[in-house]
Amino acid sequence: MMTPPPPAARTAPRNPVVLIPARMASTRLPGKPLADIGGAPMIVAVWRRAMEAGIGPVVVAAAEPEIADAVTKAGGRAVLTRADHPSGSDRICEALAVLDPDSHYDAVINIQGDLPTLDPALPRRALRFLDDPAVDIGTLAARITVERERTDPNVVKAVVAAEDGADAGRALYFSRATVPAGDGPLYHHIGLYAWRRDALARFIALPPSPLEMRERLEQLRALEAGMRIDVAFVDTVPLGVDTPRDLARAREILAAATAKPGR
Repeated sequence: MMTPPPPAARTAPRNPVVLIPARMASTRLPGKPLADIGGAPMIVAVWRRAMEAGIGPVVVAAAEPEIADAVTKAGGRAVLTRADHPSGSDRICEALAVLDPDSHYDAVINIQGDLPTLDPALPRRALRFLDDPAVDIGTLAARITVERERTDPNVVKAVVAAEDGADAGRALYFSRATVPAGDGPLYHHIGLYAWRRDALARFIALPPSPLEMRERLEQLRALEAGMRIDVAFVDTVPLGVDTPRDLARAREILAAATAKPGR
């Protein structure tokens, strides 16, 4: 098992890269990376939002050639990966090895390929956690305000150790269940991650963990291995496009944003 370097040996990342895993297979919306949004494929819309974040180079880790072709035609960069990766983390790890075999990039921001309405400020919030040498991964969560989401297993809850009024804290657990119990807020986890490169390599080398397999949440593998995940609280959850209804909503949101004065 790979072990992380001692915290004292770590420094704040200097050369981050943004990687966007994308694949054509989707149970509820097949081919969604190429779905049209505002005259461009969805994966291109996500790439543009990531570019607006201004963090560093943005590269799409594509499972199929047609995704890579769409990105390169729009002026972006893509790396073709194996199609059979079990997760986006595995996909970006392969893409990183191809893209940067000499380890020039020391941090990786993983943005899902189905977040075309992503606020470009959000990746920066996650990346800031890596200034702390003790933190392996930064991520995000938003307070749940819709009652039905409290018990919806498709809404992943983040259990975070944080003082009252704090804007961030340390992740203790992630679950599809309604946790923690008792009175108080619940937080919807947002699947955007800022990884130290050494943490990503360690994570990929680990076998799936018992809690990960039970909850079907790969971030639990990191917690079970003793890795530290810090969570920033943000105002809203970016719309993830998983169904035709989500796609229609994303089109409406981006059309409205484009129509605003100054856009």
